[in-house]
Amino acid sequence: MIELLRQRRSIRSYTDQPVARESVELLVEALLRAPSSRNNQPWSFVVVDDRELLARLSTAKVHGSAFLKQAPLGIVVCGDPAQSDVWIEDCAIAAILAQTVAQSLGLGSCWIQIRERPHDQGATAQEFIRGVLGIPEQIMVASMLSIGHPSESRAPVPASELDYGKLRHNSYREDWNRP
Repeated sequence: MIELLRQRRSIRSYTDQPVARESVELLVEALLRAPSSRNNQPWSFVVVDDRELLARLSTAKVHGSAFLKQAPLGIVVCGDPAQSDVWIEDCAIAAILAQTVAQSLGLGSCWIQIRERPHDQGATAQEFIRGVLGIPEQIMVASMLSIGHPSESRAPVPASELDYGKLRHNSYREDWNRP
């Protein structure tokens, strides 16, 4: 697992090759196996492989979603706040598990933040996506994932470049000392 995390990078450029049905099934299984608070599973997912829909969804935000247009697969991650007060966290866990499984399958992926992002001056990205996909108003859109065969290669971040200054040991006042 650590090797997958070491190799995983956000990929925003994909080949035209579709994602195999078997791979899509594994991604779906990863989403549905994700842990959630009190096992409430407040999420739902829209798996999108229709090129026209992907093109429309790629315009959900002013910045940071255009690359979805060339991805052969998108996953819209939704949550129901009425089901859980931590739906955001639960959705994020499911999404990163799908990204990790994508990496294990030789696929690239990238997280696209939707919650709290504007579409334009008149609507949020969430409202736009709800309209495109027919998502009920009580269901929130947390994020989207682009997934596909990478057409770019990004080197892993070397361990020497990890920010160990973000770690503390036993209290916030004590820095982490790398062994």
